[in-house]
Amino acid sequence: MKRKINYSLITGLKIIAILIMFSSCIPQKKIKYMQPTHKDSTNRAAFATPAYQEYHIAIGDNLNINVRSLDVKSNSFFNSGGGANSRSVYNDASIYLSSYTVDPEGNIIFPFIGPVKVAGLTLDESQDKIAKILNEYLKETTITVKLVNYNITLVGEVRRPGEYKVYQSNINLFEVIAMAGDITDYGNRNKVKLMRKTDEGTALHILDLTREDILESPYFYLKPNDIIYIEPLKGKQFAFATFPYGLLFSTISLTLVLLTFFELK
Repeated sequence: MKRKINYSLITGLKIIAILIMFSSCIPQKKIKYMQPTHKDSTNRAAFATPAYQEYHIAIGDNLNINVRSLDVKSNSFFNSGGGANSRSVYNDASIYLSSYTVDPEGNIIFPFIGPVKVAGLTLDESQDKIAKILNEYLKETTITVKLVNYNITLVGEVRRPGEYKVYQSNINLFEVIAMAGDITDYGNRNKVKLMRKTDEGTALHILDLTREDILESPYFYLKPNDIIYIEPLKGKQFAFATFPYGLLFSTISLTLVLLTFFELK
């Protein structure tokens, strides 16, 4: 009777060990990026990535406008952020506080020249428009317009979820995912959800990062205030990335050895 119990216990422990081993494994196909579209095809060498579509300024955006001219007093006046004191130390807060907010009518209130409608324009177009107006009052001016609130949010199965500020004119999916430390092993790369604001509300787009033709997707380049959600794989509840598998297998192995030893005695 004792021997039967021992054999049953040993068999049960072996089955548990096998189940844990398989539940903790994730197929490489689910975590590998940019796989060939067809099983019998090879990786392509070139892709027709859609051209980056410039962002159009929207209501509520914050613009950092920098004016440079030969007149030092004019520089101080126009770069004061609409009344705020100029700052010698630059950080996210100071840049935001000295920026110009696009009001509900699509205008910014620029010193001396009053409201300037910029909603619907690209950054370059707004820059040209402001420069044209200022050239009526100042000579030899140089103007730069930057978007202050260029944020991308990543949530879900990424190593460092959060909101990230972008300090470049354009950024793509993989660059942003790299900023967040990559997708975890339990992130669903087949159904990456991209939420993007539109005039009507929010549009939801499903992207498959495991396919190599993601490079040709019109959503490969991101827009300001995009939100990316990486949902977990269905089997995540049966697998644990930080579970002490080594300790568990050692315990099971030791138990099997002890049972075998006592049985032989």
